[in-house]
Amino acid sequence: MKKTILVFIGILFLQTVVAQDTIKKSRPRVGLVLSGGGAKGFAHIGVLKVLEQAGVKIDFIGGTSMGAVVGGLYASGYNATQIDSIFYNTDFDQLLQDYIPRSSKSFYEKRNDEMYAITLPFNKFKIGIPIALSKGMYNYNLLSKLTHKVRYINDFSKLPIPFLCVATDIEKGEPVILRNGYLAQAMLASSAFPSLFSPVEIDGKLLIDGGVVNNYPVDEIRKMGADIIIGVDVQDDLKDRNSLKDATRILVQITNLDMIKVMKDKIKLTDIYIKPDVSNYGVISFEKGQEIIKKGEEAAHGVYEQLKKLADNDKIYKLNEVKVKKDFLQIRNVSLTKLDNYTRAYVLGKLNFKNGSKITYEDLKTGINNINATQNFSRISYTLQGNQNEDDLKLSLTENPTKTFLKFGLHYDGLYKSAILTNITQKKSLFKNDVASLDIGLGDNIRYNFDYYIDNGFYWSFGFKSRYNTFNKNVTTDFKNGELLTQLGLNSINIDFSDITNQAYMQTVFIQKFLIGAGIEHKYLKIESENLGQINPTFEKSSYASIFGYMKYDSFDNKLFPKNGWLFCGDIQSYLFSSDYTKEFHRYSIAKGEIGIVKSFYNKVTLKIQSDAGFSIGKESVHFFDFVLGGYGFNTINNFKHFYGYDFLSISADSYIKSCFTLDYEIYKKNHLNIAANYANVEDDLFSNGNWLSKPQYTGYAIGYALESVVGPIEIKYSWSPELHRGFTYFSVGFWF
Repeated sequence: MKKTILVFIGILFLQTVVAQDTIKKSRPRVGLVLSGGGAKGFAHIGVLKVLEQAGVKIDFIGGTSMGAVVGGLYASGYNATQIDSIFYNTDFDQLLQDYIPRSSKSFYEKRNDEMYAITLPFNKFKIGIPIALSKGMYNYNLLSKLTHKVRYINDFSKLPIPFLCVATDIEKGEPVILRNGYLAQAMLASSAFPSLFSPVEIDGKLLIDGGVVNNYPVDEIRKMGADIIIGVDVQDDLKDRNSLKDATRILVQITNLDMIKVMKDKIKLTDIYIKPDVSNYGVISFEKGQEIIKKGEEAAHGVYEQLKKLADNDKIYKLNEVKVKKDFLQIRNVSLTKLDNYTRAYVLGKLNFKNGSKITYEDLKTGINNINATQNFSRISYTLQGNQNEDDLKLSLTENPTKTFLKFGLHYDGLYKSAILTNITQKKSLFKNDVASLDIGLGDNIRYNFDYYIDNGFYWSFGFKSRYNTFNKNVTTDFKNGELLTQLGLNSINIDFSDITNQAYMQTVFIQKFLIGAGIEHKYLKIESENLGQINPTFEKSSYASIFGYMKYDSFDNKLFPKNGWLFCGDIQSYLFSSDYTKEFHRYSIAKGEIGIVKSFYNKVTLKIQSDAGFSIGKESVHFFDFVLGGYGFNTINNFKHFYGYDFLSISADSYIKSCFTLDYEIYKKNHLNIAANYANVEDDLFSNGNWLSKPQYTGYAIGYALESVVGPIEIKYSWSPELHRGFTYFSVGFWF
């Protein structure tokens, strides 16, 4: 009997142990749902921090829009603190504007972007508007870099935490559940907010923000196998008219109409519902990120006891942690989608790397920025796929269907006076990779500039330029080495200056940094003066033929207000023929060069140092092409140079050397105070007689204010020189042309 009782007790004990072990093994699987909401989605980071504090292990994650971005990063192995740091160090102004650094633009594109205030697509005699503010490339490059460790995982259920996100098929108006593919691309598609970001094409579907159709994918997470669902909802409730004061809030209200109706049912499917109080923030309130994160923490602490019950007390909770280091990519092969109007060499030339290259993500980002800067592609996407421990880069490019653009600008300076600039740019007009651009400046002095260029990437590219410049000005140089002024007994002379220049050239990129080129030039120069009316008002009317070569490098991050970078350019030009109106022409050459460097201090202060020099080579030079210094704010042509302290075109000779030091303080965003000092020696045969090493003959100083406006810089400078008894004020508006 006793034996029977002991056996019975033993069986009961064994069943109890087995039952307890079964309970331990059947820990409820926790699913996390993160809604969309733009910048309000920062609250998800705060919730994740509290979940980690409570020891809650997440088994499945589903998100939409910003919820997809935060959820995708968490699913790929980052912890909440790391995601907080990522967002803290992201420049959301650049993200929204699809910022392209100036260094990623070709010399043609730099000039193109630094002349016009407005650019509009033009198709079939109709002016259009861009499809979105941004292609989202800044975001995509960042997400691609952040998901480096999981770039080969195409099935999102095999990520460190199984994941899915929701996008919207814009053509069908249907939700698309993204469970596989390239993670960065899926996250971008789910967060492609209409009008802010361009649609993303995946598997032939054109996708936008998933919040349009399903901003809270609770059903999908339940189907993945979640027993308990934690939901974080940062969606707006319906706003009254007093709150709908900008376009983004109205657009969010429209997209939320259906979502709000179905949320009541979705909340019922949520076991722990967390709704942070983010009603006072908008979808683009990125500057309030840290405040919004705190709101997420506060909301999660409100249900902390419920969250604590989901923790496995028998196991030590281990945080996700991706070790951040500099990751390299060994590119085995670069493949492109079929292009009709651009060659493979053109695209690879923009990428700046080829098959077999070892690159960083910064190199990849730079290459994609180079492609984006051309504005030749309406959609740009790429994936990285594993191939024998190396990476295949698959580029998907959609050519921009708009071939014609209208551009407008305006300008005023003391030399050319006022002008309105109208430009028409035509791409893919005759050959692949080509662009034609015509500027016409209408105002006090009519000007034009025509540029046709065929960009062949790594190979030699070809171009043709034509320009016309004219102005009328009282100047203290006569382009005749002072002979006319002496003859007339004048201190200054009024001139009508006209210049027509035509160039054909070829150029390429040297060691992926320097632009080198050569070409031929025809120039027609006409200079007249009313002061010579009784003699002969025309003292130059000749055509010139020449050959030239050049090398350039420019990494300034801004043309007029750079904070970092350096500049180098050098060229030589040989004049071989002239119609010789003055009967004084001899063959000769001109060599000149410039170098500059910019360094920032304390974020707001920058120091720019520039030096340049030039000289003639030959027995006698043509004084009409002498180096002429003076003034500021105008577009320099031929050998005209800015020089503070002197009036426009005041000092001339066939040789010169000059240095300029500028200290700029950005007192408020895009508002600048600056002081400058320049020094020069200007004299015929300056480098032959050794005077270039002597104390500067000419000095000048300037103090000014500048505003970076939508039409270009607005500048006013007061300058003076110890050598003169008067100062000069330079005033200019708009980009230089």
